Amino acid sequence: MTAPPCPLCQDDASLWRNDELRVVDAGTPRHPGYTRVIWNEHVAEMTLLDPSARQRLMRAVWTVEQALRDTLAPTKVNLAEFGNQVPHLHWHVIPRWSCDTHFPDAIWAAPAQDPGRQAAWDAFEPRVRGRLPAYHAALRSALDAM
Repeated sequence: MTAPPCPLCQDDASLWRNDELRVVDAGTPRHPGYTRVIWNEHVAEMTLLDPSARQRLMRAVWTVEQALRDTLAPTKVNLAEFGNQVPHLHWHVIPRWSCDTHFPDAIWAAPAQDPGRQAAWDAFEPRVRGRLPAYHAALRSALDAM
């Protein structure tokens, strides 16, 4: 029996890539700017990478975080590395705003059932979406300079 294809290997919507890793838009409509940093090789744990590779991966994660902060100005940036469902190293870099429908809980939690918060997010979110091209350009530039 063959294993199902890896969803992270099939993701070809890279914002940036090199021989070791790629950076992709996570494609979550309710969370603009949500970005993944994916190590290209199938490795399940950070400690399976040699220290130099770990440093390069984390430098990319930090570069993504900085580009998010500089261009989208979120209230907070969440970083997460799980791999529970896909044993393939990848980091989630998630901009958060105090008016988003999940704040302060994780984006995987149920959204707040608050019409006022939903209205605030509905008014604010188009501004974030409008800044995504600037974020993507800044991200590419910063990653190229790494």
